[in-house]
Amino acid sequence: MGPITGEDGVARCPWAGGPGPMRDYHDHEWGHPVHGEAAHLERLVLEGFQAGLSWSTILTKRERFREVFSGFEAETVAALTDDDVERLMADPGIVRNRAKIEAARRNAAATIALRGEGGLEAMLRAYAPTDSPAPATTEELGTTSPESTALSKALKKKGFAFVGPTTMYALMEALGLFDPHLVGCHARGSAS
Repeated sequence: MGPITGEDGVARCPWAGGPGPMRDYHDHEWGHPVHGEAAHLERLVLEGFQAGLSWSTILTKRERFREVFSGFEAETVAALTDDDVERLMADPGIVRNRAKIEAARRNAAATIALRGEGGLEAMLRAYAPTDSPAPATTEELGTTSPESTALSKALKKKGFAFVGPTTMYALMEALGLFDPHLVGCHARGSAS
């Protein structure tokens, strides 16, 4: 399936055809570069939480995630205690998965440790593909790449969790490390 034209007359990737949070995310964030450690940690953590779920679920809960993880400020997230994890397990405003909550804490600590090596943002950007894929249909979309596989391995070596190759591919899309939009989508090339 190629881009679809919404009721507003604009062609978009099929998952963002209707009005609402998914369309807003598609049009204004997905594939657009972000800057700063907290923005990169947020996307990394949320992609981990998304594993096995729909992105719509994560978007619906995103503001609460930002609240409970203090805007994804690495020191605060890394300092979460076991009692904090239990409190978060009881919070219906987020995805209540112990392994994913503990991974957020672990990933924040690993992010702090990366600061001496240029930081999380620099590490993620180092794995950006040199050539952006140009899929015309959803059937041509990738779910992993040599770069996402290499990034996954590198992050695991640095102590990160929930960073498999498929999750890292989705992260690369979200961060605008390459243009993820279908050819023919109005947003294709807009973040370059």
